[in-house]
Amino acid sequence: MHKRVSTGQKVFTYLALFLVALFVLIPIWELVYLAFEGGIADRPTSFRFFPLKPTFDVFVEMWNRAGQNITFLLALRNSLIVSGGAAILSVILGGSMAYAFARYRFPGRQTGLFVLLLGTLLPPVALMTPLFLMMRTLNVQSTLVSLTIVYTSFAVAFAVWNMRAAFQAVSKELEEAAYLDGAGDLQTFWHIDLPLALPSIGVAAIVAFLIGYSEFAMGWMFVTRSEQVTLAMTISGILIQGSRHWSLMAALSVLMSIPIVIIFIFLQKTLLERLSFGNFQE
Repeated sequence: MHKRVSTGQKVFTYLALFLVALFVLIPIWELVYLAFEGGIADRPTSFRFFPLKPTFDVFVEMWNRAGQNITFLLALRNSLIVSGGAAILSVILGGSMAYAFARYRFPGRQTGLFVLLLGTLLPPVALMTPLFLMMRTLNVQSTLVSLTIVYTSFAVAFAVWNMRAAFQAVSKELEEAAYLDGAGDLQTFWHIDLPLALPSIGVAAIVAFLIGYSEFAMGWMFVTRSEQVTLAMTISGILIQGSRHWSLMAALSVLMSIPIVIIFIFLQKTLLERLSFGNFQE
């Protein structure tokens, strides 16, 4: 039997959801307002819903020169290379480790999982010095490759834990049936485990992508040339510019968010499937 919900409970629920929506949407709307407001000479001093002097000039300025000697498209290319590479490496490395932790028993298995969990609790700044020394040893310092490796190291632990749960949710009977049909370990993983774990793999890839796409503090340590900076780094660089830095930062933030919105529109079905826990076999 379904329990009937009273009118008061519905009103309270809708009111709570409305307040949460306002809490999330108002800062976003204010960011858009700052981006389109052409009359701000300094920092905003009052809250407004609509710009007094709407203009696209700030967007044009950021498109042509997002940072020092770099256009928006070049910074976007750097961001996509770094974040996309981090997502691919995190899925490949994390997927192989996750499957091993989920299906095999070997010495140090629990210790390895604990070390990975401990790594996610460490602040990124704690890894700055060893990563810097590692990149210098590999002779890839001040390249996009170094940024890709750094961001992969931040995301791979989450990828392992997330995909391990997905592989554990796959029924062993399905694997045994594949073995009876003559499939080997690699074939079983590729045709059985991997398709059923795709929602979790997609989530791990998105998280790794967002880490590489939005991080900027560590990036300044591993990139020294202006033509290699990412969009997130250009936004942080705007803060030290002149009096119009608020509108410039807002416009660049809006432009930067467009690729992420497009990605989430295409992958929203995968995200919803992952949120319905245990629904890996549909």
